[in-house]
Amino acid sequence: MSLSELLSQAGLDKEVKIPPVEKWNPELSGDMDMIVRKDGTWWHEGGQIKRQELVRLFASILKREGDDHFLVTPVEKWRIRIEDRPLLVAMVEFEPDGIRVLTNGGDSFVVGNDHPLIVSELDGVEVPEVLVRANLWARFSRNAFYQLSDWAVEEAGRIGVVSGGRFFALESE
Repeated sequence: MSLSELLSQAGLDKEVKIPPVEKWNPELSGDMDMIVRKDGTWWHEGGQIKRQELVRLFASILKREGDDHFLVTPVEKWRIRIEDRPLLVAMVEFEPDGIRVLTNGGDSFVVGNDHPLIVSELDGVEVPEVLVRANLWARFSRNAFYQLSDWAVEEAGRIGVVSGGRFFALESE
């Protein structure tokens, strides 16, 4: 079953509309008791947000400034905590153009020049991540990383994947 068929069955096949958060610069409203854990789960006031629609909504108004992350609207700006990366690559699919990823925030795109893949360390292990938008990165889930590894090739003595016409190493230099 393809990624688009799975999304359709789950009711997540509608395009995520990302508001122009980069244009919104209200004064800081304060700190919100919200955290995105390393495993990609979102928590508010000690309880896990289990409704995927809410996670997608919050992810759509997420903005990063320096090392801080905020949920923003045109008139409010709330700082939240992020343990590692704010988004998680939940699924991947190999297409003619390259590797399509789907994040837990509902973003779907092909890895390439606009969405480069890099490798960084998490808990002593090198794990790939990809640029989603505006300095927001998504770490690959274990399942997505294993699938990505299935498509790995060797080029110039390095192991990596080809997507969007580019080679992306799956190991640090």
